[in-house]
Amino acid sequence: MKICDILAIERMNSRIRFNKPYFTGKEIDYVLQAVEAGKISGDGGFTKKCHEFFEKQYGFPKVFLTTSCTDALEMCAILLKIQPGDEVIMPSFTFVSTPNAFVLRGAGIVFADSESRTPNVDPLHVEALITPKTRAIVVVHYAGIACEMDVILSIAQKYRLSVVEDAAQAIDSRYKEKPLGSLGDLAAFSFHESKNVISGEGGMLVVNETGLTSRAEIIWEKGTNRAAFFRGESDKYTWQDVGSSFLPSDVIAAILYAQLENLQQIQNRRKAIWNAYRDALSPLEEKGSIKLPEIPAYATNNAHMFYILCSSANDRTRLIEHMKQDNIQAIFHYLPLHKSPFYRDQYRGSDLPNCERYSECLLRLPLYYELSDLDVDRIANSIRSFFG
Repeated sequence: MKICDILAIERMNSRIRFNKPYFTGKEIDYVLQAVEAGKISGDGGFTKKCHEFFEKQYGFPKVFLTTSCTDALEMCAILLKIQPGDEVIMPSFTFVSTPNAFVLRGAGIVFADSESRTPNVDPLHVEALITPKTRAIVVVHYAGIACEMDVILSIAQKYRLSVVEDAAQAIDSRYKEKPLGSLGDLAAFSFHESKNVISGEGGMLVVNETGLTSRAEIIWEKGTNRAAFFRGESDKYTWQDVGSSFLPSDVIAAILYAQLENLQQIQNRRKAIWNAYRDALSPLEEKGSIKLPEIPAYATNNAHMFYILCSSANDRTRLIEHMKQDNIQAIFHYLPLHKSPFYRDQYRGSDLPNCERYSECLLRLPLYYELSDLDVDRIANSIRSFFG
C-alpha cells in the first residue's frame, strides 16, 4: 500500500472535533511586544489598536474591550440602571449570560419565543409581553444572523424602551448593510475561542447611545475616572460610580489584534466551509430529511455556525451517536432557559414552542478555519448515510 493511501486512511479514521481555535501566527509576536512595552494591564497599546479597528471598520461610536461578553452584558445592565422590579424581555433560546447580567441587577426576566424560520426572537411575541414594568429588550443574533431589527426598534421607540444587542456570535455580520452591534443603544460581542475571531476569553461593549459613553468608561475602570486621569484630563482619580474591573489585560488584546488583522481571510474560509455544507446537504433538505439554516433577505451570513434541524429529538440523538461512531463531534445547543432549574419555578409565561423545537432538534456541525474540504465531505457523507 502506498504511503499516500495509508495517510488517507488515517485521516478518514481521525477524530473531527467540533471546534479548533485558529491562530494566525502573529499572536505570540504581539504578546511579546506587549510584554516588552512594559504594560500588560488593561487599556494598553494593543487595547487601543483593537478599539481603533472596530470604530473605524464598523463605525461604532465607542467601544470598550472587556474580559468576556458576559462582562459586556453586565455593563449594559449597569448602564441602563436596571433595578429590582424592572422587567427585561429576551429570548429563552440563548446562553445563560444573557439573562444573568440583568438578574444580577434584580430584574425580572420575561422570556419570548423564537421565530418559526430562525432561532432569533419573535418581534410580535416581544410586543405582546410588554408591561409598564418593561425597561429593555435584549435581542440575540443567533448564529450571526440578524434579528428583524426595524420591527424591534419600532417597538422599542413606541414603548420608550432600550435595546441591547447580544452580538456574541455576530462579528462582521449585517442587517440591511448596517453592522450588527450598531443598531441598539448598546451591544456586546464575544471573542471566546469558539467564535470567528478569538482572544481565548474576551468580549467588547459597543456604546451607540453617546450619552452613556462617559459613564461606560467609569464603570469599565472599576467605577473610577482613572482613564481620564491617565489622559491628563484630571489631576487625580477617585471613586465616581459603581463598576468593576471589566477591562482585559493587554496580552489578551494583543492576541485579538493578530486575529483582527486577518479578519477577511478568516471570514472567507469560514464562508467557503458554510457554503460547502449547504451544497452537500441541500438534497437532504429537498427530501424533507432535515432543514438547513435560513438567511432572511435583510441579513448577511458571517459563517459563525452551520446547523441542521432534525425532524425530532429522537432523530437528533441517533444522528449524534451515528456521527460519534464515525469519529465526528456534532453538538446540540441551548436548553430552554424558561425551563432551567434556576428559573422554571419563577416562569409565569406561556409555552414557547419554537424555542423548544430548536432546543430539541438543532444540531451544530464542526466549523473552524482549519476544517478541510475533505473533512466537510466526510461529515456530509456521515449525515447522508444516516438518512440512507
